[in-house]
Amino acid sequence: MRIAMVSEHANPLAVVGGVDAGGQNVHVAALAGGLAARGHEVTVYSRRDTADAPLRTVAPEGYLVESIPAGPPSEVPKDELLPYLPEFADHLRRRWREDPVDVVHAHFWMSGLVAVDAARDAGVPVVQTFHALGTVKRRHQGDRDSSPSARISLERRLCRSVDRVIATCSDEAKELRAMGLAPQRVRIIPCGVDTDDFRPMMAHLPVRPRLLVIGRIVERKGVGNAIEALADLPEAELLVAGGPAPALLATDPEVVRLRNLAERLGVEDRVRFLGSVSRENVPALMNSAHVVVAVPWYEPFGIVPLEAMACGRPVVGSAVGGLLDTVVPGITGELVPPRRPDVLAETLRELLADPARRQAYGRAGRARAVSTYQWRRVAAETEDAYESVVSPQLRSGVTR
Repeated sequence: MRIAMVSEHANPLAVVGGVDAGGQNVHVAALAGGLAARGHEVTVYSRRDTADAPLRTVAPEGYLVESIPAGPPSEVPKDELLPYLPEFADHLRRRWREDPVDVVHAHFWMSGLVAVDAARDAGVPVVQTFHALGTVKRRHQGDRDSSPSARISLERRLCRSVDRVIATCSDEAKELRAMGLAPQRVRIIPCGVDTDDFRPMMAHLPVRPRLLVIGRIVERKGVGNAIEALADLPEAELLVAGGPAPALLATDPEVVRLRNLAERLGVEDRVRFLGSVSRENVPALMNSAHVVVAVPWYEPFGIVPLEAMACGRPVVGSAVGGLLDTVVPGITGELVPPRRPDVLAETLRELLADPARRQAYGRAGRARAVSTYQWRRVAAETEDAYESVVSPQLRSGVTR
């Protein structure tokens, strides 16, 4: 098949760790690469956000990335991109008229608007993955939600207009059904993990118990709650990876807030902010931790717990979103209520005091990641979802 992926703000080639660059970028990159490996011709369309961005780039995994001129050629927060979507759709409409595709897979709600608009005239089916839902964000952030006011109504409209919705976890599928999506039109296909790159390594754990938080440094990720828990774990240290480059940490507002919190709690000497960490260095960093902590207030899926499990590390996570599917309490890790540093501290205290339990969780997590969440399996299931909406006579053909 000739597959078009639309990912308006999450370029698969971007450096992960910024405010708007995280799990979706990883998901799009890995899925595009997995589908290309299965013999499909995959092009990812993302908005041009630098003046010198090449029009087309071939990724090492064999898929193509096209930079679409829509709005200024500079970084724009994703919540401010809505006015530029018609220009994005016009460009795609012309591209697909010149170079037809078999199926369009939209990632995020704004990409869905673009995809439906551009694919309508060509009669190309559209598959939608939301990655996050406005209803959930509004529920948890209230007046602090910076999404466009029309987001929720537009997401409901997308549920009616796309050919299939892929939810990444059972919690999201439940939310979509509450929005009015017919159960037969949604399919659950999780995010995945590269179990070759993310694997257990021979590592000498530090003498001091080490906790690791890694990902985007935004308030809802719960880093502050991990720091609060550390105050009740006097023997432990906390590494915080993600956010801007190390040289810019001193001026990052969220890092400054977190450092002030650590100072008020008297744990500033046991919290280390590493800044952005390259993807190739993440597995070794995870392997250096006694426990990986992932306690967001809400989470559409959460790739970090999967990566930690693949590395054979025990996970303590929030009982929210995709973590309800991936982390099996008492088997691969533990789940705690979000925004409860007291419960988090107690759970971590017990786990840090029990090396045998940590090792058992690590082994079980690795086995679960390999058996259920490899990207090869995710790509095959996604291909099957495409085939369910693509008319056989429209397929361009594929060699496997």
